[in-house]
Amino acid sequence: MNITILTLGTRGDVQPYVALGLGLQRAGHAVRLVTDSGFAKFVMDYGLDFAPLETGLIQLIQSPEGKAALAGKGLMSLLKRMMPTLRQMVEDCWAASQDSDAIVFHPKAMAGVHIAEKLNIPGFLAMALPAYSPTTAFANPAFGGADYGPLFNKLSYSLFTVGATLPYRRMVNSFRRNTLGLPPAKDDATLRGRPVPKLYAYSEHVLPRPSDWGDEVHVTGYWFLPAPRSWQPSRELLAFLSAGAPPVYVGFGSMVARDGEAKSAIVLEAVKRTGLRAILATGWGGLTTAAVPRNVFMLDAAPHDWLFPQCAAVVHHGGSGTTAAGLRAGKPSVIVPFFGDQPFWGRRVEALGVGPAPIPQKKLTTDALAHAIQVATTDAGMARRAEALSAKICAEDGVGRAIEVIETKRFG
Repeated sequence: MNITILTLGTRGDVQPYVALGLGLQRAGHAVRLVTDSGFAKFVMDYGLDFAPLETGLIQLIQSPEGKAALAGKGLMSLLKRMMPTLRQMVEDCWAASQDSDAIVFHPKAMAGVHIAEKLNIPGFLAMALPAYSPTTAFANPAFGGADYGPLFNKLSYSLFTVGATLPYRRMVNSFRRNTLGLPPAKDDATLRGRPVPKLYAYSEHVLPRPSDWGDEVHVTGYWFLPAPRSWQPSRELLAFLSAGAPPVYVGFGSMVARDGEAKSAIVLEAVKRTGLRAILATGWGGLTTAAVPRNVFMLDAAPHDWLFPQCAAVVHHGGSGTTAAGLRAGKPSVIVPFFGDQPFWGRRVEALGVGPAPIPQKKLTTDALAHAIQVATTDAGMARRAEALSAKICAEDGVGRAIEVIETKRFG
């Protein structure tokens, strides 16, 4: 069958869907991945059909306004600025989905459930965190991972859904009325009067399934994407790795820090105090420095599945994809969350005993980071727990389980 995958966001919101697309393709399905045009080469290098969304998201994230929004300032004005682009985005999603037999969608793409309704085909909400399945067991991950008690825990999901969809409700209903010929939507989690099936791409060994979820919720395991066959590490990186003890990895993914120099100074001083070697990933994370000591290697980017197993510990922002990669590698994690669900995964890492307490990026200091790295690299019990969790995660087939659900719902 023809399966269209709709997603939007940073690298972490695209990479797992490429992994799913490859699995579906191997299973004999035709797959088209629809996302921001900035990921065209990344997607097509893996041999998937690609349809672009001209959202300018990557450029926006790297702009001063985008950086401020990621820091929690000026978000509403940014949303207003993006509204015309988002109107066009849902139209482009519709155009790219015409021949679909099923739709797999990230809610950020906004159009997925509505297109599935119009085409009368199965739709699957797919995410790396359980933000759309109310439970009394824990609050919505977007609320930071705290336990507020059964009543508010469950209520937090409604609050999240309203807050996440209200700014776009008028635009989405206009799209339903004018383009799809459908009445206004009551919510984005119901399809033809029933809860839309949900595919949550994380491991139950990391976050156990609550007992109050329905049959429409499927925790599949992580969707890992192997490094491109064409990728090769530089001679300089190989030389650094072979020149001493395993280093500590430090990188903050797509969290573009407005104070990159200050963050770099904190990281470098913390590494110096521990006496360890380190790899500092620059990427979009704002870690920059004009000169580094010999025990530190500055890295633009490298596939986590290749790099993390060669490290002593991983320090990162707590994005779901980077958290998964660190856990699969069996390495203790030090999480420095910025916003969103990152504090949630930081608390999970701490609760599982595979990393110290998370350090919110606004409270990041040399002393706090040096202490956390020291704990992560010297606690033998933490290292054993990280290795044991890795074995459980590696035994799962998240992509295979997701395909099984899709095929069962499609043909069952």
